[in-house]
Amino acid sequence: MANSKGARRRFGSVRQLPSGRWQIRYPDPLTGLLRTGEQTYATKTDAEIALTLIEADITRNQWVDPDSGKTNFAVFADAWFRDRKLEERTRERYEGVIRLHIRPQLGGLTLSEITPARVRSWRTVLLAEGVGEPTVVKAYQLLRAIMNTAVDDELIQRNPCRIKGADRYDVPERPTLTIQEVYAVAGAIQPQWRALILLAAFTTLRFGEFAALRRRDVDLEARVLWVRRNQAELSSGKLIEKAPKSRAGFRPVAFPVDIVPDLEHHLTMHASKKDDGPFFVGPRGGRLRRSNFGDDWADACKAAKVTVDAHFHDLRHTGNTLASQNGASTRELMIRMGHSTPRAALIYQHMTSDRDRVIADRMGEAVRKALGKEDPPEPSGTPVARPE
Repeated sequence: MANSKGARRRFGSVRQLPSGRWQIRYPDPLTGLLRTGEQTYATKTDAEIALTLIEADITRNQWVDPDSGKTNFAVFADAWFRDRKLEERTRERYEGVIRLHIRPQLGGLTLSEITPARVRSWRTVLLAEGVGEPTVVKAYQLLRAIMNTAVDDELIQRNPCRIKGADRYDVPERPTLTIQEVYAVAGAIQPQWRALILLAAFTTLRFGEFAALRRRDVDLEARVLWVRRNQAELSSGKLIEKAPKSRAGFRPVAFPVDIVPDLEHHLTMHASKKDDGPFFVGPRGGRLRRSNFGDDWADACKAAKVTVDAHFHDLRHTGNTLASQNGASTRELMIRMGHSTPRAALIYQHMTSDRDRVIADRMGEAVRKALGKEDPPEPSGTPVARPE
């Protein structure tokens, strides 16, 4: 039996246990019932200090029920995931990160058991097991978001994800292709993809934006293509077409006059004949997918003797670099690339298409100089390459 010792306190009480350690009791601010402290203390002074701190937290409305943290993390994470409004591709990606990299180590713990030390250990194990740093960063960001909600719900007092720098990583500098290499790849690839290579280098659209591009979105007379949607591909192979994430994603992008003949040829020979049909059609007349384009890209880079390990997305980097070298400001680059930030969207509302065409013209001049051409090609006389 415990022995009660010490004078009565104004708030709570302390008592010494047969073990010699000290225990605290205090009125639960929610129920008014006495509750026993979660831990014991080596001295009476330590116990009294703990009571004083609890009283102060209650007075400041900062007290958190210690039992709240006993919620199982996996159960809470499932509820967090279920309650979020997410796009299908994002939901699939988050589900995979939780299942593969968070739940195995942390799923059996309670929220209060996930301490900063456990988070550090969890992250160290992932890196030691060879999980790529970008994936570890995404897992850490997702865990932090889940635990932020636990803080908001007053289930824990502080977010245990407090590792400095763990939420970012240094992206390796991607290579850029020279103009000669761009044209070499365009010349070596299957003819139906030549226009795709040139447009990727000189408009810097994303692959999904090209896959969702319609014939009517390409205006050869104005030398502008309109980005109105984006195609995403799930791991199951399901294709999803969606609107850009922000207003900045809806944008016109000008292209140099030098590639107009290539686009005219593409419209005649390879694009859908329907005005609302895809501008780029898959090998068998279906949708353009990464899986039915990747091998052709790799083979073309090899045939063109491209010395760097270039991905298709590096054409976007190439075009951004080329535009920057030819006078585009940072704000103009953000708009051409469709950066989905409020600032970029605001700038987009004020940018004129005339200025964008100047950028495209300068890119065209650089193309002709690199290829040893003096004059731009003569227009074919076709005002807009569209079906009757």
